[in-house]
Amino acid sequence: MKKPCIEADLVPTLIPLLESTDQEMLLHAGRAIGRICYDNRKLQEELVKVGVITPLVRVLTDYAESDPLVHVDLLALCNLADLDTAKEALSKTKVAEQVVKQLRRAENHERLEIIFEVLQALAENDALRVQLVEAGVQEALSEILMRLQGSSQAENTCIVKAASDLIVSLLLGDGNCVRLVQLGVIHQLLDLLEKHVESEDISVQHAALSALRNLAIPVVSKVQILEEGVAERIQTLLRSEMPPVQFKLLETLRMLADGQADAAEILGQDPMLLNRLVQWCSANDHTGVHGEANRLLASILHHNRSQEVVKAIQEAQGVKHLISMTTSKHAAMQNEALNALAIASAINLETLEESFKESQLVQSLHKLLQDDNTSPEVKHNSMGLLCSLLNSGDLRQEIEEDKIKETLEQLCSHSNANVVKEAVTTLQVLRGETPH
Repeated sequence: MKKPCIEADLVPTLIPLLESTDQEMLLHAGRAIGRICYDNRKLQEELVKVGVITPLVRVLTDYAESDPLVHVDLLALCNLADLDTAKEALSKTKVAEQVVKQLRRAENHERLEIIFEVLQALAENDALRVQLVEAGVQEALSEILMRLQGSSQAENTCIVKAASDLIVSLLLGDGNCVRLVQLGVIHQLLDLLEKHVESEDISVQHAALSALRNLAIPVVSKVQILEEGVAERIQTLLRSEMPPVQFKLLETLRMLADGQADAAEILGQDPMLLNRLVQWCSANDHTGVHGEANRLLASILHHNRSQEVVKAIQEAQGVKHLISMTTSKHAAMQNEALNALAIASAINLETLEESFKESQLVQSLHKLLQDDNTSPEVKHNSMGLLCSLLNSGDLRQEIEEDKIKETLEQLCSHSNANVVKEAVTTLQVLRGETPH
């Protein structure tokens, strides 16, 4: 019967019926529209074009307490909300407010699943994402997650997963992240995390942490996050013994420290955090956590400008782990460690000198420069660190004894121009000349 209805041009004639005040009429018109346009994109586009969105949202608003009408209306919106044209039309209505209201009212799984499908579609649009947050969707999600916490029923697990995924979807795009931080969503996410930190089901924690990580990327957000003491709250969550949670927490802290001297200084002078990081740097039972702990240590040193932070990391025995990181299999991690150690050496070489000698840093750098498999960028940064080390009499002696000069001379004919330039500069510093 569906095809004849379409061919008879029945759908456009149904839309005026959505303006009726007769609930029975609205119910039948809504059902007919939903069934006819199901899985028919061309027809869905046509419906949006002739203005079906406004009356659908009106029904949801005017009859919010009528479960049959709400059910039919949500199904129709669910069929249409994937269309960009529908999202654009919906962004000019109060649909976010109404759907969040229904999310709070929903008691059965079927209704919740339909609402989550609509919300996920809405969350793909920048304007609608902000409207959802302004309507308090994150608080409604938090209430649902708390209500279902610990439940092992398959239906409840699906709802928790849908709610967790929606939290992540709400945080796409730098501009939106900044707006959400301003609206205070980050503290609600942290509240949620703190309540779930001991839970065995990590889907909620993982989603909230993915959201936090996204929030910590824009520079404007970093400043506000730091001012609101979020870094300290994240650190308290490190008591979690679950590696996926630990990994995301460390990644979020690294995002906060990136480019922010203030953040690096706060994190770099927290003995509890530094001791925990050093423990993770030593443990190899979870490579992701091990790697992320090293990267956070490197990031703190790289973005820090304080001698006290260099001393604190040295006292926590973190420097030797960064020296080990220079020989990582991953060039990105090698470069992070080399740059961090170069900056730390420029700030406070005297404090680091003994660790460098004990860990045979000079010899490690020489091997990197000699190895044909070492990437040009790693060679370049290794020489940058060597230049800093030459300011120490003892380390200069080690560099001379290890005959690094010969390797540097060979690198002056390297195929990479940056490597050649840095080799020339390092030789000049080694000879006591002023680099040109």
